[in-house]
Amino acid sequence: MFKRQVFCVIFSLVLLTGCGSRDTAVPGKTGTGKAAEEQVAAKQVEAGKVTTKKTHLGGCILTSPTGIVPDDPYRESDILPTDEYKPFTKKLLVYGITLIGRDDISAGFMKKVAKTIKAMFPRGGVIDAELQKEVLKNLYRYRAVIPLFKGHDYKFTPVEKKLWHVTTSRNSICDIIMEGVPGQVNEVVEHILHYVTDIGLHYALPAEWGISKTSRVYRAMQEAIDKKYYDIRQYDEEPEEERDRILIQEYAYWIIYCAWDLREIFGPKQAEYSIMSSSELKAKLPKSHELVEQTIPKIMAAPGQVMLKEFFE
Repeated sequence: MFKRQVFCVIFSLVLLTGCGSRDTAVPGKTGTGKAAEEQVAAKQVEAGKVTTKKTHLGGCILTSPTGIVPDDPYRESDILPTDEYKPFTKKLLVYGITLIGRDDISAGFMKKVAKTIKAMFPRGGVIDAELQKEVLKNLYRYRAVIPLFKGHDYKFTPVEKKLWHVTTSRNSICDIIMEGVPGQVNEVVEHILHYVTDIGLHYALPAEWGISKTSRVYRAMQEAIDKKYYDIRQYDEEPEEERDRILIQEYAYWIIYCAWDLREIFGPKQAEYSIMSSSELKAKLPKSHELVEQTIPKIMAAPGQVMLKEFFE
């Protein structure tokens, strides 16, 4: 997918060695020694002394919880200036996901993305409150951070590259969201789902949604591959340590997105996955349909179409 190419370019800008081969700096504390610590981390990055293979699953998911979980996991913030996620300059926290942007990202777009996240986690009805909270708590624990970019403007200066690497080493950053691109609704929903499944569901429901060859989502994915509904050839050159995570991440998004009947409305029409709707998912890929139906309604729901169309305004 084009987005995978963009994401790889961003990380290759940082590493100069390509997507999937990230080194990492040692996470540190915030406080008065922060600037000095960042300089040490940047030097370690430049020297190539450390690697994320032990700290990040699949190249992006923190394996140890370092984030603070608040008493209320449904916490929200205003858009605030920050120097915590350099070279990004502002942040917005919503339900455990921190959205970060540079100065060119509009406040309106950040708020619409946050509104979409909130809509995905309604309370009441068939929702299992404790399970939903556990998913959200994992987003805090493993520091889920989504970078927002203005269109395809993801260029960094040499200094920004080092700062960005420190940011990626300390957080779970598995994809980006771009503002002002074609297919804006899918752009937003897809990449929120990547974080929810990669981090929230992976840790809350490992047997069902884990980034593992033993999970139900992996077995369901194999059914789709065998039946030729999921064409994974474009992922053949992904780094070995990241490939399974990427395949599962993309597949989890597809089956939830189609089960919510959003694809026929918001696209994309052409992609590596050929299922278009919930009825087609049920008929052709029963394992995937059952997995979604038995777990997702207890945790989250499709954001409303009226609200999603606000991205076109």
